[in-house]
Amino acid sequence: MDGIPLGPSYTWSEARRLGVTRRQIHADGVQLSRGLYLSSAVEPDLAERCSAWAKVLPADAAFGFRTAAVLHEASDSESTTVHAVMRPRRVLPQRPGLTVHVRRLHDEDVVQHHGLRVTSGAQTFLDLAALLPAPDLLVLGDRLMGAGRLHPDDLARRLVRADRVRGVVRARRWAPHLDGRAASPRESLMRYWLLDSDLPEPALQLPIVDRWGRQVAHADLGYPRWKVALEYEGRQHADSEQFTRDIDRYSLMAADDWLVLRFAARHGRSAIVDRTRRALVHRGWTPEAS
Repeated sequence: MDGIPLGPSYTWSEARRLGVTRRQIHADGVQLSRGLYLSSAVEPDLAERCSAWAKVLPADAAFGFRTAAVLHEASDSESTTVHAVMRPRRVLPQRPGLTVHVRRLHDEDVVQHHGLRVTSGAQTFLDLAALLPAPDLLVLGDRLMGAGRLHPDDLARRLVRADRVRGVVRARRWAPHLDGRAASPRESLMRYWLLDSDLPEPALQLPIVDRWGRQVAHADLGYPRWKVALEYEGRQHADSEQFTRDIDRYSLMAADDWLVLRFAARHGRSAIVDRTRRALVHRGWTPEAS
């Protein structure tokens, strides 16, 4: 469609108004929904698809739920279905590939993200609290904070307004434990398992100092009172340079009497909680000491 400025996405009526023939639309466009097309020249990623959907949605609509989580870079799970949130109305848009949720959103519940209206980090966390199991919710909250999309004060204000909203009890339960310093979803999951046990709450990204007060390492999770550190070994630790650095870190930590527990993806809840408990007991922890 040389010379006709349609852009990456367009509607049938928009293209026809600009003089594009039916044959040209069928040849170029990838149909997202009735009368809505994405140009075959662009990568059909979620942001492009949302930009297309925005052309046929009401002005007050915002992308939310799992769609917002992906747009906020807090989730890697990209669905073919796009989720939109809008205020109540007599007739809601009903189109294949689009799921509509009704919410009475305040101005602060919506942000602009790359030209799209998207539910805020706080609203996204609250909405998904009704759908996600608690471990996944903690992972989501950590990732929203780590990506700079969620601030504790904003979340606290949103939860104050959330009386009787589905999922609010779970959201309030885990909101105080969110931390953007988690280096990976697996670290967040490990922390959830520990928080959900009878063990004390671990510190996150714990600096390890030697006898002269110099920082020689840091631990993913740890208990400075009992000098127990927990490390999650992801795939990056198989790199030869990283492996060498790890040897230095662990030997320095051991030299200063730190007990280091190393875990990988194969270790589940029972292994992590049980071994951490045994290490803490070995170092003098008792349930009464928590």
